[in-house]
Amino acid sequence: MSMIADVISVIFLMVGSFFVVGGAVGTMRFPDFYSRLHSAGVTDTLGAILILLGLMFLTADFLVIVKLLFIGLFLFITGPTATHAIANAALTAGLRPFVSSPIESSEEPDAASVQDQVKD
Repeated sequence: MSMIADVISVIFLMVGSFFVVGGAVGTMRFPDFYSRLHSAGVTDTLGAILILLGLMFLTADFLVIVKLLFIGLFLFITGPTATHAIANAALTAGLRPFVSSPIESSEEPDAASVQDQVKD
């Protein structure tokens, strides 16, 4: 049984790590604040919960499993709530989402056009 639990744990840890790294790459690659926030919020929440599930399979102590469940529940509630609050604050402050025209959709935005949009 220990070997099966170790394999399941490694799978959860690897997939969770993949989502966290994917969110970090998305944070660097997306053109505007809202896309970056979405990438960070969704993938980090999912990645953290999968990593916690992987850690649950590694331990045999029931109290540790309960603590990890509470941490996962806390992250499941606070991650999306914080992302929403940050996005709402940015929208209230006047930061508009980046919208490209259909003609420009194949081109990547340059830093000057994004900065001009932020100033407007």
